[in-house]
Amino acid sequence: MNNEQILIETSNKIKLRGFSPKTNKVYIYNISKFIKWYKSNLRLTTRKDIERYLLYLDNKKHSESSLRLNLASLNFCFQNVLRKDVANINQIPRPKKKKQLPKVISKKEFKTLIENIKNEKHKLMIEFLYSTGMRVSEFTNFKRQNINFEDNKIIIKQGKGKKDRLTIISEKVTKKLMYYICNTNFKTNYLFETNRYQKYSIATIQEILKKASLSLNKHVSPHMLRHSFATHLLEQGIDIRIIQKLLGHSKPETTAIYTQVFDKTIINIKNPYD
Repeated sequence: MNNEQILIETSNKIKLRGFSPKTNKVYIYNISKFIKWYKSNLRLTTRKDIERYLLYLDNKKHSESSLRLNLASLNFCFQNVLRKDVANINQIPRPKKKKQLPKVISKKEFKTLIENIKNEKHKLMIEFLYSTGMRVSEFTNFKRQNINFEDNKIIIKQGKGKKDRLTIISEKVTKKLMYYICNTNFKTNYLFETNRYQKYSIATIQEILKKASLSLNKHVSPHMLRHSFATHLLEQGIDIRIIQKLLGHSKPETTAIYTQVFDKTIINIKNPYD
């Protein structure tokens, strides 16, 4: 196989594994970059070549997460398509992932954020996004039939990892949604559709938040709303295992990081200077 055939086969393997189109795009992009740098057939690649490439990316100021993703992309290709271990590629040291606390906004800041949005539909969209704690990709694909108005619950179909899950929604937002749905002429099954009767893009949601958060002196992203949703639930005393289910985290360690943002043992300590 030449490199072009290897890329096609890798893409097919990614699809068969059930990975998302985004993962497919990123993996193929990273492998293509390596091919351009390597200037030879991938079958000839050695562990030394991979290490040299990682050093090359590091010198180009790539982040630790970028280096890890590039290595994961190459590893997938070698393991699943070329059936080649590249001199134990799995033993190549992975750059350590930086441990950063999730960025959140307070309930007061969220209220200000909402007040800054003049378009009523856009305002409802952001309220819905925050009050469900869903990912922005799940939001743009959300369908009207997956709302349970009686119990103030929603079903997120085929979220990350292609799993369905149940999560909550604000009663206040539910009432607004009922009015919105009853007074909207829909052309699709999406809960929110553009004036061209298409689902909203992630970029549009990001732009709405960017403009609304200018007065807060911080750039609020869709994922910050998800982080804030989880942190505010912790503040209410909700069990971390329940929050894990609402967020759709497969590992409890992923959810546990929010306990570092909200730690009662630290919050209740009175500073000696006070």
